[in-house]
Amino acid sequence: MKLISLVIVLITGAILIYGTMDMPDWGDPDSPASLHVSPRYITKTLEETATPNMVTSVLADYRGYDTLGETTVIFTAGMVCILLLRSLGGKISKLDT
Repeated sequence: MKLISLVIVLITGAILIYGTMDMPDWGDPDSPASLHVSPRYITKTLEETATPNMVTSVLADYRGYDTLGETTVIFTAGMVCILLLRSLGGKISKLDT
């Protein structure tokens, strides 16, 4: 069973590494994000969002649902940690003595 799990992990890792081979280099000025997305945000942000701060307009207006999803995931993870620590609180103190 451990051998099968190891093979699956190695195959998955190889597929993920192979999938990144075609990506542009980090900070490449000729990447699609640098050629199409960023210039549009820079030129259209004030007229489309009426927000003078570009970072705020991108996070709140253009990528609002994405930011909401990330915030929901972090909040849920924090609540689960609090609930787990709270439920284990009595058991941990009994183990220490």
